[in-house]
Amino acid sequence: MTDGEPPTIVAVGLRGLCPRCGAPTLFDGLIRFARRCRACGLDLTAFNVGDGPAAFLTLIVGTIVTAGAIILQLAADPPFWVHIILWVPVTILLVLAMLRVAKGMLIASEYRNRAGEGRLSPRASGE
Repeated sequence: MTDGEPPTIVAVGLRGLCPRCGAPTLFDGLIRFARRCRACGLDLTAFNVGDGPAAFLTLIVGTIVTAGAIILQLAADPPFWVHIILWVPVTILLVLAMLRVAKGMLIASEYRNRAGEGRLSPRASGE
């Protein structure tokens, strides 16, 4: 990132950068957004990523964990408790790691595309 150029969407997600200035100020916790960028003052509460990343990751992580559990079962036939001890922490770690990246990328995409609430034009609403 040079000459005031905003960071890429992937960089925002992977490194938790502000989508406007590129400072590492996007998150104020593991997966909680900061209220505003401490470097440039961008109001991050104006963005709404909702449950999109969580719903999408449910499918991805669920597929990974299910495939891993089936492969382990067919290859080694371990007792059920081994699956619980192995796959519960793997699921939690994958969700937390991927959720942070997905939320960051989505907020960067919203910023870059100036996404906002849908509005009807006067002509479309019949006024």
